[in-house]
Amino acid sequence: MKIDILTLFPEMFKGPFDESIIRRAQEKGLVEIKIHNLRDWAEDKHKTVDDRPFGGGVGMILKVDTIDRAVASLKKNIKSTKVILLDAAGTRFTQKDAKRLSKLQYLILIAGHYEGVDFRVHQHIADEVISTGDYILTGGELPAMVVADAIIRLIPGVLEKPEATQHESFSLATNYKLPASTLEYPQYTRPENYKGWKVPKVLLSGNHKEIERYRHEQALKRTKQKRPDLLR
Repeated sequence: MKIDILTLFPEMFKGPFDESIIRRAQEKGLVEIKIHNLRDWAEDKHKTVDDRPFGGGVGMILKVDTIDRAVASLKKNIKSTKVILLDAAGTRFTQKDAKRLSKLQYLILIAGHYEGVDFRVHQHIADEVISTGDYILTGGELPAMVVADAIIRLIPGVLEKPEATQHESFSLATNYKLPASTLEYPQYTRPENYKGWKVPKVLLSGNHKEIERYRHEQALKRTKQKRPDLLR
């Protein structure tokens, strides 16, 4: 997979993609990530990429023409791609989206900034508009990192044990026949007893059927407590 990211602050991406699993995925040639400065497509000597909003208002808006030139340049000679704008007004990003997008060969992520982007980017340039949650950040850079990370780890060959993703939060419904997407069951490791805090006996029993039943029950219980909206 190839991922191009358009941003006004490329330096922000140094570090997150240079460590751990994402770094190894790039070294294996499973994913290619390129960070592009949106100002490279500005046409004036001041590299202007934003302007005041029509009708008045606070803040500056990223210009549609600059973004359009950037996307068109990146899409040149590419047969098929999906353009995603990271914006708080987008559809909430889920694990299902991560799985769907991980099957693609090419993605362009646009990290909005300042007060937002010209709405014509939503209408005519982006194939999807995605939000990572119901909150406001200073820009789309962190959401772009989150989306890229969630997608990349699902690409075949990236994880040493890909079957591990089947037992994570939001992936248990299918594997454990749960009624909806649920949170992951609690997990423990050694020591078995620490400060009197003990590991549930069933996990030490070796009875795989009982362990699976326990995990099923705990996943439901945890979801009801923490995220009841998932079960509705």
